[in-house]
Amino acid sequence: MRRTRVVSSVALCALGLCGLACGVDGTVGGGEGDDGSTVSDPGPGDVEKFSFFVTSIEAMRELSGSQNGFGGDLRYGEATGLEGADKICRTIAEKGLAGAGQKVWRAFLSASTGGANGGAVHAIDRIGEGPWYDRGGRLVAQNKAGLLSARPQGDAQIKNDLPNERGEPNHQGVDNHDTLTGSNKQGQFAGGGMASTCNDWTSAVGSTGRPYIGHSWPRSASNPSNGGNWISDHQAPGCAAGVNLANNGPGGGSSVGGGGGYGGIYCFALIP
Repeated sequence: MRRTRVVSSVALCALGLCGLACGVDGTVGGGEGDDGSTVSDPGPGDVEKFSFFVTSIEAMRELSGSQNGFGGDLRYGEATGLEGADKICRTIAEKGLAGAGQKVWRAFLSASTGGANGGAVHAIDRIGEGPWYDRGGRLVAQNKAGLLSARPQGDAQIKNDLPNERGEPNHQGVDNHDTLTGSNKQGQFAGGGMASTCNDWTSAVGSTGRPYIGHSWPRSASNPSNGGNWISDHQAPGCAAGVNLANNGPGGGSSVGGGGGYGGIYCFALIP
């Protein structure tokens, strides 16, 4: 049986357990959701199944070394943006659940070049065939067909609020739904040249372009078709690093988080 629990972030910090252990709202594991509902503790986790997560704001801040995150430059010490993003996924997977970093992880990102014959790279082709599960063993989607819907066709408990590497719902009472993909609704390169992918995830200059993003949770909980496509919903204002957690519609500025987010990405393991 799963338990619910709320642990004070102050108490955790006193024990030296801040950082990735703490959610944006100070809750850990289970607790009360932003809508007052009970959030299930994902439990100890299942390394064998764990194969999907949204990178949390805490993890992106820690790895980037900045409170603004990576922005559109995801190289993380690697030669290309896709290689760096994969490394980010692998590193955060291990932080989320010991042993999970041994798997082959892929960021759900498209790119304008790097594919066959110098063509585009499509996010949907990078992630294996499924099935994919969150840290708590809940089904995200059985196969690619299950992903190519407005919301992944998996466990009803998580499909409208895709969880982070700790198995927690990503929403947590703030407006952080924008998630980088560079993709159209079929999970393929969205077109528009490198501006659609921040120079294929190598630029954090705001004016470089406007990357395509999906929504980790729908804009309208009662109507997921309204701003609810998890792969592709609109373009971010720009490629600069930046965090916006205020529910102010399209936002502004020139950052990946300007419309409500922090430049998070989706991560999939090739083999669950």
